[in-house]
Amino acid sequence: MIVASDLRAGMALHLEGQLFRVLSSEFKAGGGQAGGAVKTLLQNVLTGREWERRFHPDEKLDDRPVQRRTMEFLYVDGENCVFMDPNTFDQVELPRITIGPMEPFLQPGVTLPVEFCDDNPIAVTLPAVVEATVAETAPPQHSGQDTTWKQAVLDNGVKLLVPLFVAPGELIRIDTHTGRYLERVRLERKRGA
Repeated sequence: MIVASDLRAGMALHLEGQLFRVLSSEFKAGGGQAGGAVKTLLQNVLTGREWERRFHPDEKLDDRPVQRRTMEFLYVDGENCVFMDPNTFDQVELPRITIGPMEPFLQPGVTLPVEFCDDNPIAVTLPAVVEATVAETAPPQHSGQDTTWKQAVLDNGVKLLVPLFVAPGELIRIDTHTGRYLERVRLERKRGA
């Protein structure tokens, strides 16, 4: 058991007969006689549905231990992503909706930390930054403005906004937390790395 004021992102909770992952938790102080509240954003690990829930700071909750295992992403099978333990070759499935909009950035063969609760996979931790190639976008324009953006389609089908100077075929970096363009990868710097 844990009190609500001790909740942190990444924890797992058993509420109303279902398992939830804590995406965010913030204590809001109350005024006067009110004791405040803990505002949380929870995600159902089976459906991927998010739920904003408030708790009293001293409310006791049923937390569950979360373990991390490094696993290899294999492929997408319908509505699930399949991961394999490289040591035991055991395979597990994680619903695509749980991974969210960054699921197209999973590449077969990449190893990632997968979080487990009660021996069930509940989440995958993506790297903070991923690289992808721009498949389609308008021809590059070199202007003095760096605040103007244009639509681009990446090689994995993801659509996002990029600066005007980005051309088709270029490699770019994307922030996996926001899904936004970060920078263009310079090939000479990439080769030297």
